[in-house]
Amino acid sequence: MKIYAVGGCVRDELLGLPSADRDWVVVGADPAQMVALGYRAVGADFPVFLHPETHEEYALARTERKTAPGYKGFRFHASPDVSLEEDLRRRDLTINAIARDEDGTLVDPFGGAEDLRRGILRHAGEAFAEDPVRILRVARFAARFGFAVAAETMELMRGMVRSGEVDHLVPERVWQEIARGLQEPQPGRMIAVLRECGALARTLPEVDALAERDDGALLAARLGASLAYGLPVRFACLTIGLPPEAVAALCERIGAPGDLRDLAVLAARERAAVEGAAALGAQALLALLERTDAFRRPERLERLMDVCEADLRSRGLARKVPRDRLVAAREAARGIDAAAIARAHPQSVPAAIHDARAARIAESLAGG
Repeated sequence: MKIYAVGGCVRDELLGLPSADRDWVVVGADPAQMVALGYRAVGADFPVFLHPETHEEYALARTERKTAPGYKGFRFHASPDVSLEEDLRRRDLTINAIARDEDGTLVDPFGGAEDLRRGILRHAGEAFAEDPVRILRVARFAARFGFAVAAETMELMRGMVRSGEVDHLVPERVWQEIARGLQEPQPGRMIAVLRECGALARTLPEVDALAERDDGALLAARLGASLAYGLPVRFACLTIGLPPEAVAALCERIGAPGDLRDLAVLAARERAAVEGAAALGAQALLALLERTDAFRRPERLERLMDVCEADLRSRGLARKVPRDRLVAAREAARGIDAAAIARAHPQSVPAAIHDARAARIAESLAGG
């Protein structure tokens, strides 16, 4: 029985990066031996065990065989006779198919360390083509590290698209990988890789059409300008430029969380009004604040302004979102005494509150 650190933790160590989690593979053992040593079995599809003290995951070395389309169509085989190299061969990329034994010796049968040094994403074996999720992972790693995709790996990915293998991706997994890629340092690289192999047109056809207009330059610039913000703003920057109904349909199809969907749709609908708010009068400002639900949910307006700020920067425009004007208008409108207005105008409360807010915003603009 031998235990090896494997995968991302070894890769990140070689890159000099911190690694939050460590994964381990166990060669030459069976489930009964692991349980006898105090490990707790947790794997549903194949044998994975938790260490009795560290609670880190230890998986028995295994091979896998394709049995059906899609990323779930696999049968796994784990036994003491599965070698470390066989286990590493089933992994996606050479940079993730590196192990280190308990003495610190590196086991690198597919040249992953050299690919790390050269900044190359290369598939570890032909079994790569059996799992369409790996296309999304390659794109995500490109966004994380800025590495180039090996020519033979890109061609393999194109073949997976042509064969229809990528069409078996479930929406939830598409969203998971896209969301993770958007939070990497170079999200534009993810989109570029997916476009180059043809997978973007199959997974996010609306975004692919958007990028097609200028070969992805504006989309990449917009994603780059969104790096100062969190995932909701980054996702809205991915879809801005699409009609609101197209954004809503995309979000519905891939199962994007409600708060991200709402901001993306809002940005598609209100971008022009927010970016041009410096020219809006009191009534128009109030209408914008009401459409964005800025009184009940002020954080939505803040995020919307972040999206528009990134959009303006991506287009190289000198002007900025007039944040002070929008926030001042919102705060002025919030300063009315709604209860007193309701008592004075019981038959027309909403209209009276609206008029009072507009008047207060007008006073604020005149004073400013």
